[in-house]
Order: sequence, then structure tokens, then C-alpha cells
Amino acid sequence: MKLGINLGYWGAGMDADNLAVAKEADQLGYSVCWAAEAYGSDAATVLAYVAAQTERIDVGSAIFQIPARQPTMTAMTAATLDSLSGGRFRLGLGVSGPQVSEGWYGVKFDKPLARTREYVEIIRKAMSRERVSHEGAHWTLPLPDGPGKPLKLIVHPEREQIPLYIAAIGPKNLEQTGEIADGALLIFPAAEHLEETALQHIRTGREKAGKTMEGFDVCPTVPLALGADKDVSTLADMFRPYTALYVGGMGSRKQNFYNQLAQRMGYEKEAAEIQDKYLAGDKEGAAAAIPQQLIDSTTLLGSVDRIADRMRAYAEAGVTTLTINPAGLTLDDRLASLRAGIEAMERAGLA
Repeated sequence: MKLGINLGYWGAGMDADNLAVAKEADQLGYSVCWAAEAYGSDAATVLAYVAAQTERIDVGSAIFQIPARQPTMTAMTAATLDSLSGGRFRLGLGVSGPQVSEGWYGVKFDKPLARTREYVEIIRKAMSRERVSHEGAHWTLPLPDGPGKPLKLIVHPEREQIPLYIAAIGPKNLEQTGEIADGALLIFPAAEHLEETALQHIRTGREKAGKTMEGFDVCPTVPLALGADKDVSTLADMFRPYTALYVGGMGSRKQNFYNQLAQRMGYEKEAAEIQDKYLAGDKEGAAAAIPQQLIDSTTLLGSVDRIADRMRAYAEAGVTTLTINPAGLTLDDRLASLRAGIEAMERAGLA
């Protein structure tokens, strides 16, 4: 199992710290640095900036939002970032959610699986540098009866194949991800539930494509907070607002994929209560309603030895790249969390 880091969203007031975290992770030997986008900073610019100031660590989009870009534009961006970084780019894609897709981009949030499949088909064709022609339900290239003609990508990526990941939560999306992608970006992963909530569906998709799990990157993101084992409950409280936002308020009442995931992990009653309170404006109540075990099982909390035990559980469950979000009130705290991640891997016998 390898380690990665996730910088989250740029522009949240910790930009200088984020760059320092990325540079330290590069020196420590982390394998990949991911950056996100929603409706603030874009990930491509951040990744170019980080790539220019690091040497070995891969840079990855977690995620480029599918409604934000035409698929050929994404292929161009991926090829450019791979070239600029010397072959260190990983392309992560996701459909975002209905509120962002329709509210920010003006793109109808319908048939996300079919849209993703077409999107990936076009990207793969473009990055292989063949002339792009496509007739589908969502995109037609070139447009018929006009001056357009099939074109091919001019720039040469550093590598023949750029690793392509999809952010997936639901069973059908996970299955399709296993079928058409090189890796899956997972969130709120509990090692104890990883097989039934994710891996069995990914494996089905791989089998559908005539492939095994060999070479497929299972890449969940988990926050890491270093501290004494006796203070685990206090450390968990740091992530209550974050968990409440996703389980309670991300998306609509009917289309909250994170809430549905919590239900599949056995928290049906609690997930409903969290959502009810969050959507009613009681964010503190929603955070307080989150079970301690839900947070503890989806984070890395406590001493290096405790974190090592959890890392070993993730590796045994089938994780191949564990992405951490190093938590801390100061930059020094976050850097300490980074170093703890490496030390825990060594103690777990995974390095």
C-alpha cells in the first residue's frame, strides 16, 4: 500500500501551508498529491503550481468535475499537466452533484453513469492521439452537417496512458468504475465495510471487462489527526462538522450519496437524523448526532501505533493507495501528521 495526500480546496486561507505540506510530502516519499474543486478554486491551476515546485510526487485531480468541461478539454488539460510535470499527472473525474452541476454549471444532472461512460470514452480516444469521432446521447463529435472535422490532440503527453480515476460511491457507479477506469477515488471508507460498500462492486465491473483487480488502484481519502489514544474522542470531534456537511447537507434530501453510504454502513437511523437536523439549519445538532464509531472508522486518529493498526486494516481490506488529509491547527501540526503517516506505515510493515 502506498500513501498520498489530499490538499482539498485551494483558497480556504491555508494556501501557503498547503504548498509547504505538498513539498514536505514530496520529500518524505508520498506517492501522490490530490487537489479538489467545487465552485471556488479550480484543480488544474493548483496542480500545475504544485507540480512546478515538487520533484517526485504525482499530482492528481480529485476531482475534475465532468459538468465543468467538455471531454476533449479535459483531455487537453490532462495531456498538458502530464507534459509539464514530467509524467506525474493522474486524472480523477466525477459527476459532482445536482446542486453544483445545475446551479453552477447549468448542466442537467441526469443519467450520470451514461454521461461518465461517454466522457471517458472520448477522453481515452483523444489521449491516444487518434482522430476523435463520437456519436452518443450526450456528445456528438464533430457536429453533423457543419464545418467541423475529426481532429486529434496536437500535444504529446509524457506517457502513453495517463492513469484515469473516477470518484464513486454508489454500487452502480462503483461497478462502472471498475469496468472503465484505472482506479477508484473513495470517501468515508471504513476498512471493516470496504468489501460490501465498494470492492465487491468494483470487482464485478472488472470481471465484466474481462479484468482482475490486478493493477487497479483502490484509493480512499481519510483525515489523519495525531494525538494520544486517550484523546481519540476529542480528535474525532475535529471532524464532526466535515462529516455532518457531507452526510447531512451534501446534495438534496433524495440525492445525497454520502448519506446513502452511511446507511449502507449500518447507520440508517443516525443518517436520517443527521440529515434532518442539517437541512433544518441545526448544523451543531447534526454534528452532535454523528456516532463516534462512524468518525473513528473512517479516519486515522491517535498515536502512531494506533494509526499503524488502522493502516494495516486498510491494506488487508484491499486499499492500494491510502490518501490522508493531514489535520492540525498549525502548519507544524500538519507536517507532524505527515511524518506520522510515514512512521505508521513503517511500523505497520507496509513501507
